[in-house]
Amino acid sequence: MKIANNILETIGNTPMIKLNRVTASLPCTVLAKVEFFNPGNSIKDRMAIKMVEVAEKNGLLKPGGTIIEGTSGNTGMGLALAAVIKGYKCIFTTTDKQSKEKVDILKAVGAEVIVCPTNVEPEDPRSYYSVSKRLSTEIPNSFYVNQYDNLANRDAHYEQTGPEIWEQTDGKITHLVVATGTGGTISGTGKYLKEKNPAIKVWAIDSYGSLLKKYFETGELDMNEVYPYITEGIGEDFVPQNYDMDVIDAFVKVTDKDGAVMARRITKEEGIFVGYSAGSAVSGLIQLKDQLKPNDLVVVIFHDHGSRYVGKVYNDQWMMERGFLDVKTVKDVVSARRKLPLVTVGADEKVSEAIAKMKKYDIEHIPVQEGNDIIGAISENGLFNKLIDDANLKDALVRQVMHAPFPQVSQDTPIEKLSAYINRENGAVITKDDSGDHHIVTKYDIIQALGR
Repeated sequence: MKIANNILETIGNTPMIKLNRVTASLPCTVLAKVEFFNPGNSIKDRMAIKMVEVAEKNGLLKPGGTIIEGTSGNTGMGLALAAVIKGYKCIFTTTDKQSKEKVDILKAVGAEVIVCPTNVEPEDPRSYYSVSKRLSTEIPNSFYVNQYDNLANRDAHYEQTGPEIWEQTDGKITHLVVATGTGGTISGTGKYLKEKNPAIKVWAIDSYGSLLKKYFETGELDMNEVYPYITEGIGEDFVPQNYDMDVIDAFVKVTDKDGAVMARRITKEEGIFVGYSAGSAVSGLIQLKDQLKPNDLVVVIFHDHGSRYVGKVYNDQWMMERGFLDVKTVKDVVSARRKLPLVTVGADEKVSEAIAKMKKYDIEHIPVQEGNDIIGAISENGLFNKLIDDANLKDALVRQVMHAPFPQVSQDTPIEKLSAYINRENGAVITKDDSGDHHIVTKYDIIQALGR
């Protein structure tokens, strides 16, 4: 029987999946190393257990001890799983830019989580780095993991991730692409692969607001490069000791928007529910497409799972508030369909004539017009219910059965806001274009627009 003795034995051996649609503009084959198949749903499980095992071996972590770490969420999850199995306590510090889901998940596995401000210097006593260090000096029998400078981090990827990628690609990999933060994944994996084939290119994806790219290119720690950014899990405002810059061939920066939009595309177009940094990695790779050839085999690390970001990247309102979504408006809906005149019915026409128009034009909703004014509306459902009660109403005047006019909205109204107007009782809205002509927008129109 093939049975794991505990959850930690399921770490590693994650699948390699070919990307087809989001990388269609590239001349080469692109494979994703999908790390959310680890039990903690991220690549950080690998180095978390490695750092714990090394600490145990060196006597730094003793039975009943407390693991303390500053984490963006994923490393904490890996450490928490190790703590559950091995009987340790966990205290994690994180920043207020991390998703609520990450914090809640850490608490779910028994960790204590302290949220610290993002926009402070690393040396500031309020930073999540400083708070975790301080706690490790105050709490007896505790171990401060320090994933940034703990070289067991990159050793884990040298021993596991690199060999897996080499074996899965039959040694044909030509490029490794990693959205990088602590430096452990790119340095450890890159070192192993370059030992196998020095010609392999290792590309690091950085975020605007991080100083890593500038440091890589100049050796200068330029704090003018540092400013707040939204992307989670990548970039730094200092250089962790896990970095081996000699392993890296190039850095490229990706905007917060490009990373978020690409993550959503990967999920929608490839069916791989990825986290923020996967979007950044693919977006950065596309920026470097001019350096790729048809025979290249690129491996991109997909660090974590999209469930960590359902309140952010996968929340339309959050995306719109930051200008990350190209918002479709009522005008876009009207412009996208055929230019047909608005079908109306006169208030003094018979109900039977209104029904005939519905059949002729295959529509459910008709505004009621009197002169140049829209004074009411009728709908298929409403007429159906009235005619069931009184079949003679088909000979009545429309004004006798009409309901209130459809709500009128401006052309620049985002379609996401139309849910406030279009509901079970009201199936459409009216808008007026720059020429003064009226147009109707229905539920069906919105569904069509959102599906494009």
